Amino acid sequence: MTQTATSKDTCIQNCHECQVTCAQTLSEHCLKVGGDHTQQDHVKAMLDCIAACAACVDFMSRNSDHHALYCKACAEICKACADSCEKVGGMDKCVESCRACADTCGSMAA
Repeated sequence: MTQTATSKDTCIQNCHECQVTCAQTLSEHCLKVGGDHTQQDHVKAMLDCIAACAACVDFMSRNSDHHALYCKACAEICKACADSCEKVGGMDKCVESCRACADTCGSMAA
């Protein structure tokens, strides 16, 4: 299935925004608040999300034939991160960004 430039551009933007939002939230919020925000599983979910989004941006930006594989993984990872952030609480911007990225990556993987 061929993706339109618009959908790919939107996905790249959403992945980049999610990557930056998660990194900023982790460093500027979670590490300062502590407690549940610094639990190992939560931090790992956020780091996985940051890395998955970066990989997706890379693969889509260079029109890799394998970008759909990365988008599928990214969608699952972003959903897991959103769920974790929602469970811990106080990270609405991160949850919103992760869900938007999961949606567009899921569409790109289809």
